[in-house]
Amino acid sequence: MKITLSGYGKMGREVERITLQNKHSIVAILDTQKDWKNHKRNIDGSDVIIDFSQPDVVVSNIRRAFKLNTPIVVGTTGWDNQKEEIRQLCLANNQSLFVASNFSIGVNIFFEINTMLAKFMDNYSEYDPTIEEIHHTQKLDKPSGTAIELAKQMLEQISRKHEYTLDKKTKHSDLMIVSKRIDEIPGTHQVTYASEVDKIEIKHTAHNRKGFASGAVKAAEWLIGKKGYFGMKDLLGIS
Repeated sequence: MKITLSGYGKMGREVERITLQNKHSIVAILDTQKDWKNHKRNIDGSDVIIDFSQPDVVVSNIRRAFKLNTPIVVGTTGWDNQKEEIRQLCLANNQSLFVASNFSIGVNIFFEINTMLAKFMDNYSEYDPTIEEIHHTQKLDKPSGTAIELAKQMLEQISRKHEYTLDKKTKHSDLMIVSKRIDEIPGTHQVTYASEVDKIEIKHTAHNRKGFASGAVKAAEWLIGKKGYFGMKDLLGIS
């Protein structure tokens, strides 16, 4: 499989390592918008693009992939307000797009546990839920895409919570996300339900970036030959 890497930060370099480890090849590395023009021939020859770029350029990168009719796997977060527009564009033009806030198998199992727990805790208003996420200082978006996904799952299940807020809570109906940035922390997410008498916590801690990169390469392998808008539930067969 011939892969173009869009974004060459820590995640991009880890994806490169896993790609080569899996006997695939990297035909182009794009770290600036000019690279799309400079490496056009190699991009045209790639089977798939894997994007771990930045929130301010990711939508432009997806549109470029669509124009080239090249499948694209996107792990960049921080562009939720444009996802529906891009999903519609993908489906209308019969393109191939795989989007995930987190490619870790463990995190996606954590998502399922979070949804089940939130559904159960809807019946117990004495427990107030919060989300805490910790990442490395190079992570620009805040809160993380994974924390936002956790919040969305909880808001769908807990009727007393109406929206998430960042680092503060002004109303009882707010679901607070606490975001911290600390050097060399790949990613930690914790959901807590606290009452006057006790608290319940579920937590996922990433030891390194390998799980995220491996999942992205697996998504790229899976996406080949498919048309549509996909995510980790499709890859993992979770209904």
